[in-house]
Amino acid sequence: MRPIDTEMVQKAIDQFLDQDIYVHIETTTGAYANHRDKKAMTVSAFLRNSIINFHRGSIKGTGPYRVGLKTANGWVYAEGLTHFEIDAQSRLLLAGHDEEGKLAVALELSKTPFE
Repeated sequence: MRPIDTEMVQKAIDQFLDQDIYVHIETTTGAYANHRDKKAMTVSAFLRNSIINFHRGSIKGTGPYRVGLKTANGWVYAEGLTHFEIDAQSRLLLAGHDEEGKLAVALELSKTPFE
């Protein structure tokens, strides 16, 4: 993965407009966050291979970035994104890494299911 280039990411988002696609989104503070700090709350969310169709999508911010995807019934939204990749299967993979390089948030879009 490489640091986000907003123009490249926006072009990739636009490739998924107005069609049924698969989304993967997750956030995490790390499964063992409270082992380092007993007061730290472990927080995570995980959604994989849900089908969405969005009619507006954009990347905003100056880094870390946020991506919002407007569907007919609401929003899919991820904030804290720092890196991206467009892989060999034309999937858009976005990630947010903390200061230690650990994954904090991921948003991935694909025309085929994630394995």
